[in-house]
Amino acid sequence: MATVKAGGTSKNIHNNGGARLGVKRYGGQKVRQGEVLVRQTGATKISGEGTYISRNFTIHAAKDGVVEYTKRKKSTFTGKTVPRTEVRVI
Repeated sequence: MATVKAGGTSKNIHNNGGARLGVKRYGGQKVRQGEVLVRQTGATKISGEGTYISRNFTIHAAKDGVVEYTKRKKSTFTGKTVPRTEVRVI
């Protein structure tokens, strides 16, 4: 015999708002130190010169300058190379 009564189903629990991810400053735009350039889940874009990446993979500007995006090949843990976009502030 069950020691706990059967719990019903909950239907109205998947109503979370969006995370507002994506590119916040585009190539050629001027930025100040500390501004958010890209909010992302995982390292789909990698930080380059003049930028730093925070714990939740957000890329910030480390100095004042102009944003630039370039394509790079990045090797993974297994040795496979995958294309990634590098974010730089010049």
